[in-house]
Amino acid sequence: MKSAQINEYGDPSVIKIVDIEKPKINEDQVLVKVHASSINPFDTAIRAGYMKDNIPLKLPITLGGDIAGEVSEIGGSATNLAVGDKVYGQANVVAGNSGAFAEFAATAEQQIAIMPNNLDFLQAASLPLVAVSAWQGLVEHINLKPNQKIFIHGGAGGIGTIAIQIAKNIGAYVATTATGEDIDYVKSLGADEVIDYKTQDFSEALSDYDAVFDAVGGDDFAKSYLVLKEGGVAVSMIAQVDEEKAKEQKIEAIRQMTNVTKNSLNSIRELVESGIVKPQLDKTFKLDEISQAFELKESGKVRGKIVIKID
Repeated sequence: MKSAQINEYGDPSVIKIVDIEKPKINEDQVLVKVHASSINPFDTAIRAGYMKDNIPLKLPITLGGDIAGEVSEIGGSATNLAVGDKVYGQANVVAGNSGAFAEFAATAEQQIAIMPNNLDFLQAASLPLVAVSAWQGLVEHINLKPNQKIFIHGGAGGIGTIAIQIAKNIGAYVATTATGEDIDYVKSLGADEVIDYKTQDFSEALSDYDAVFDAVGGDDFAKSYLVLKEGGVAVSMIAQVDEEKAKEQKIEAIRQMTNVTKNSLNSIRELVESGIVKPQLDKTFKLDEISQAFELKESGKVRGKIVIKID
């Protein structure tokens, strides 16, 4: 089968399309015929070697996490799915799976679920990590309520586009950051207020917020504490928590590690099938074009997700 692998860390040029054997599955895994995948910042971090000290991997590896496809084979203790089921979820090597950027992926049954019935494979593949990240941040960690105010960093990004939709469905007032044409784009997703990060300082423009959700990272996360009311909650997907500053501001700060599970994917499926969450796809590439796909992703000029068509 064809697979996008790295045998060294580096820029997108280190990715090679190679022919390898189909992965063998363990008792608790399923083999998925992958029709589509998508690129997340985590994939870039793994490829570039940013995490090699914290997450040592034996190269070569197949990159990628998000998958959408059809169940091809089932392990002996995997009892919740059947051959032919259309599924979506995660197949990242870091979690002991075989990687997503390939024609077949072996993954734990508990990390995939039946995909939304109103989506095609490309749309479904755009969702697993970003949608579950937004769900866990807003619902599980922040416990966002109607009429509360939330500030979402990076509204036009993969996570931000989904987080805005979920927050508006909850009934919250949503402020976010964007610039240029993306300002109207995030408003179309439901954002009530948009801070142009090139010309405005969000810490001066916003105040008395109940929550912050950050998928951008950097110094802006700790700076975000300033927009929160006492007792507010700040969650970041990327930045480390400044415990001392959080204590000074009398807020709670959380560093989120997203856990994609069957249950969380089922929650996302309900939101999608009811029309509450709509996937946001920017551009689709073939597997052979995956290096170019990473280059575009890392240019910072992407709305929503870049999807990889495998078949």
